[in-house]
Amino acid sequence: MASVALSEAEKVYIVHGVQEDLRVDGRGCEDYRCVEVETDVVSNTSGSARVKLGHTDILVGVKAEMGTPKLEKPNEGYLEFFVDCSASATPEFEGRGGDDLGTEIANTLYRIFNNKSSIDLKSLCISPREHCWVLYVDVLLLECGGNLFDAISVAVKAALFNTRIPRVRVLEDEEGSKDIELSDDPYDCIQLSVENVPCIVTLCKIGYRHVVDATLQEEACSLASLLVSVTSKGVVTCIRKVGKGSLDPESIFEMLEHLCMAVTSKTLFRLASAWARCCMPPCRVFYTRRRAWGPRDRKSDSWADVHSSLQLPNVRLLLFPGS
Repeated sequence: MASVALSEAEKVYIVHGVQEDLRVDGRGCEDYRCVEVETDVVSNTSGSARVKLGHTDILVGVKAEMGTPKLEKPNEGYLEFFVDCSASATPEFEGRGGDDLGTEIANTLYRIFNNKSSIDLKSLCISPREHCWVLYVDVLLLECGGNLFDAISVAVKAALFNTRIPRVRVLEDEEGSKDIELSDDPYDCIQLSVENVPCIVTLCKIGYRHVVDATLQEEACSLASLLVSVTSKGVVTCIRKVGKGSLDPESIFEMLEHLCMAVTSKTLFRLASAWARCCMPPCRVFYTRRRAWGPRDRKSDSWADVHSSLQLPNVRLLLFPGS
């Protein structure tokens, strides 16, 4: 994990500010930084997305290739994750410095998607026990500005939403041999449903309180964090503790209680719904947390109908066509 050196005075300043619900950049403990999501950014992939969360920059590409189903799941396709920590993100990743972090992130993604509800893997099966689609999800860390897991989970979900898989027909002749025919029509494809794909919310324990979307400086003041993957319906699929410190049960219960009250986390879970409703893919999605949404703001926003349909009272969504 990328780190930053802080003096004791700087750490005390950050910790005392968190206790007063006032962080260094002016946010509250439950506020996210501005998020920028851009889909269809890599031309030679089946789907791609780029997410910028503050100074954290993540690029994800999805490549669909034919493979053989696993023996234990003969009628399902599967996903493979690979995480590359670019040396340009931080000098600590030079050489093999980012291998451990990449493996940790990949293992976390495997745990999140290791269930039947996240992705309909049966829809990736072409012919049971013979052919299936394998989705290779490549994650590239371009810049590390804190809160990597949250940004990566949003980028993976956006890339899967953008993925287009060619439609396949299995033809069988009189002798029983099978031939696979791929459609060459770019619009004749299968789109994955990402409604139940979870996003990660990292709750970082600092002093006696916790914060979401921690910066590198705030992560340096924390000894333990709680990773919670949760769907848009509020179903928790995975909980994991990271860091050298420990968390007592009371702190964990308090974190989970405040998680359902964090309006910004709900925004992350419903970004894909916003893209589906705006009917102009690819697109760029920006959102910023607002503490109050007055009638004047509602009238001035041209996407008020999208905003109201997503039921996000304290979040403003701005949608622009992609380049």
